[in-house]
Amino acid sequence: MRGNGRRSARSRIKSSTDVDELDRRRHSKSDRNFRKNGIGDQSFIRILNFNTKALLGLVVFSFFIILFLILHLMKPVEDAQKPRVVTPFPAPKIMDLPQFQGEHKESLYWGTYRPQVYLGIRASLGQLATVTGRTPQSLVAGLMWIGVKDGRYFMRHVCQDSDELSTYGWTHHNGRDYGHQVLIDHGMTLATNFLKSKEDGSGYGGDWTVRIDVKSEKWSEEMFRSAHLFFYLADEEGNALSLSGDVPDIRENSLLAYGSRMDVGGWQLHLKSVDDLEVHYSGFKTPHIHNLSDIVQESLGEQVRKFGRLQLPDTSDSSPNILVFQISARIPFKIDIPFLSGIGLKSSRVEERLKSLTGTSLTRELIEKQKGFDNKFETCFNLTSKVDSESLVVGKAALGNMLGGIGYFYGQSKISLPKNNDSYFKSHDNFISYWPAELYTAVPSRSFFPRGFLWDEGFHQLLIWRWDIHICLDIIGHWLDLMNIDGWIPREQILGAEALSKVPKEFVLQHPTNGNPPTLFLVLHDLVSGLKRNKFSVVESNDISSFLERGFVRLEAWFRWFNTTQSGNEMGSYFWHGRDNITTRELNPKTLSSGLDDYPRASHPSGEERHLDLRCWMLLAAECMHSITELLQKEIGPEKEYGLNAKLLSDFDILNQMHLDNAYGAYFDFGNHTEKVRLSRKEVRAGNNYPTQELVRETLEKPELRLVPHIGYVSLFPFMEKIIPPESWILEKQLDLISNRSTLWTDYGLRSLSKTSSIYMKRNTEHDPPYWRGPIWINMNYRILSALHHYSQVDGPYRDKAGIIYNDLRRNLIRNVVRNYHQSGYLWEQYEQKKGKGKGARPFTGWTSLVLLIMAETYGE
Repeated sequence: MRGNGRRSARSRIKSSTDVDELDRRRHSKSDRNFRKNGIGDQSFIRILNFNTKALLGLVVFSFFIILFLILHLMKPVEDAQKPRVVTPFPAPKIMDLPQFQGEHKESLYWGTYRPQVYLGIRASLGQLATVTGRTPQSLVAGLMWIGVKDGRYFMRHVCQDSDELSTYGWTHHNGRDYGHQVLIDHGMTLATNFLKSKEDGSGYGGDWTVRIDVKSEKWSEEMFRSAHLFFYLADEEGNALSLSGDVPDIRENSLLAYGSRMDVGGWQLHLKSVDDLEVHYSGFKTPHIHNLSDIVQESLGEQVRKFGRLQLPDTSDSSPNILVFQISARIPFKIDIPFLSGIGLKSSRVEERLKSLTGTSLTRELIEKQKGFDNKFETCFNLTSKVDSESLVVGKAALGNMLGGIGYFYGQSKISLPKNNDSYFKSHDNFISYWPAELYTAVPSRSFFPRGFLWDEGFHQLLIWRWDIHICLDIIGHWLDLMNIDGWIPREQILGAEALSKVPKEFVLQHPTNGNPPTLFLVLHDLVSGLKRNKFSVVESNDISSFLERGFVRLEAWFRWFNTTQSGNEMGSYFWHGRDNITTRELNPKTLSSGLDDYPRASHPSGEERHLDLRCWMLLAAECMHSITELLQKEIGPEKEYGLNAKLLSDFDILNQMHLDNAYGAYFDFGNHTEKVRLSRKEVRAGNNYPTQELVRETLEKPELRLVPHIGYVSLFPFMEKIIPPESWILEKQLDLISNRSTLWTDYGLRSLSKTSSIYMKRNTEHDPPYWRGPIWINMNYRILSALHHYSQVDGPYRDKAGIIYNDLRRNLIRNVVRNYHQSGYLWEQYEQKKGKGKGARPFTGWTSLVLLIMAETYGE
């Protein structure tokens, strides 16, 4: 992350050398007079010396006065112009810890860090930005190809559902230096391999190579006999890239392009293959890399119109910063594209390195890397004795896609400003930019959500920390470094042009009054527990402890932000801010900040609300902070006594007084509510004053303060947090609600909302279908399974019942996710509750990947 530079106050005043020169000249004149007159006028000389010193003293004094005025009088003006919401948290950054520098940083330098495209490679340049003070801009590489659908050609590049690929995703990926991906596009199969190598002679971050293997099931059809691939390299800084020749001929010379950069030194891009290839190219000079597929399509279209051929023109703009190479061949064929860094050093060893990254040497290395992945996978998750071979394939794909979907982003979030801005902002838009920041993070979905989401990330890290603790700490550190001075973290990170290009305008602005479930505490709770149980190596334990020590002040601020800004009217109560209390379009105003979007809350939002899920998230946070405090032996004041907070929030009697409905034996939200609300079609006047028919909310009775009687995921949060004593009758009621087909139970997992709810599977607006109002979500099912597993292990009258439900639910979830994957080729965002069919975004290898932990029966401590 790079802050804004500021000119030194010293550079804006006269140089001290001018004063020295004036003084020297004066002394030279007096010396001449002294020599001319023999002994000279002693008193005149003393007076002149005194005046010179006084002048010098006055200049120095004036300088400090001016400096004082600049720093102390102008600073309040600057502070007034820089709102707190865009002021970074005033503490050392977590990512500046030594453990994230050196070998660790370099080992993660290159990666498949562009999850929004089918194959995209870039560098994570945060450290370079810190050293140079410049915006981190990388060399960027990627793959496009021409797909065939319904007898027509289409360009493939950015992951999108409309391409209708049968499947795509990483079947293996270790998060560091190896990945294998399979993409099936209407009969054509592309297998892409990514491999990194750090050898003697290579530059910073080492070398990397891509192998692309193209096959077709429809080789007998003319359009499927050949394939056109487009591999590109782009320099985000705008540096010129050099071609090896006018017409690439890889038989004579494998070199495609070369150049030099500050980060990796001299570099070369090569193309190797034993197959008969036709290679063409185009060079472009443009700062807009995010719409590169449009640029390439325009170039191809012009060639087709002029010459009737589907090939790039073998021409280039002057000093291009983007080179695109079209590689065409008869199917099947295989190509290797190695990137070598550090070229020009005395020990570059170009030929040896090139050989190791291509051909049979590469084949052997890829086989070894896959074996290494498989062995580590079994060590980490021990699935062989727990699931069948079909499930094992899905488990590996879940992990591979999670790790292969990690991205690196850099940019500025746009923060919403209230309508009553002060005069400074009246000339601006309705937002202010966050400071420039980097983010290394997993993403929920490469097609729909290829960016960072705060509450998703906590679930992602439940899987990642068990695979690679250092990648996990790196990601969490990046997120916590995004905290502002108040302890707030924007919940959705839309950083850079590529990320912004995938987001509808209305969802870009982040609202500083709104939170998001602090799920990172789920991971931190696991790590602290693991430290206490000696589950980590000495190095890992030291790194986790250092991380917690550095991050403690940020975690305190994060907890404090929730505990103050989201607190309710009664002690121990909380409510999610950001609900629309004046809407006339929504059946039940959404609670986007909760992560559960349209899950039904009180019909009329108000400050009287008590949200059960947020109370339980705060219990998790308080317990975690208390554990960290004990681990680090922190001395804190009574106002920060997290143990007392946790004791209050886990008090069973207080919980029941605030949220329990004794008749149902169920827990509910509390607020200003009526069940008699509906959407009715009414005539309304549009902006042009023409009448139109729209669905408008209609309230049929006055709302009142009461429990909100909707059974669903929110109702089970006290159960998920294991607050309910194992001997309590309420636990039995919870188990009954879970296992009852009329409420939550299905053969495919637990519904998000009971069939008995008045809002079950109802649209929230005319254009807003049900989301958390019935479909099955894996992240909540995982947490419910974790609680069932807990209650099946502790003594109590309902232990056996909890065990039976646990086994049945686990089996149903695994069977349905695995069946969908093998039928559709994807893990899905959610699953339909009637037949278990995947719904929503695909591939959704964010928290749906928790199916791997369900297979492994691995839950939080």
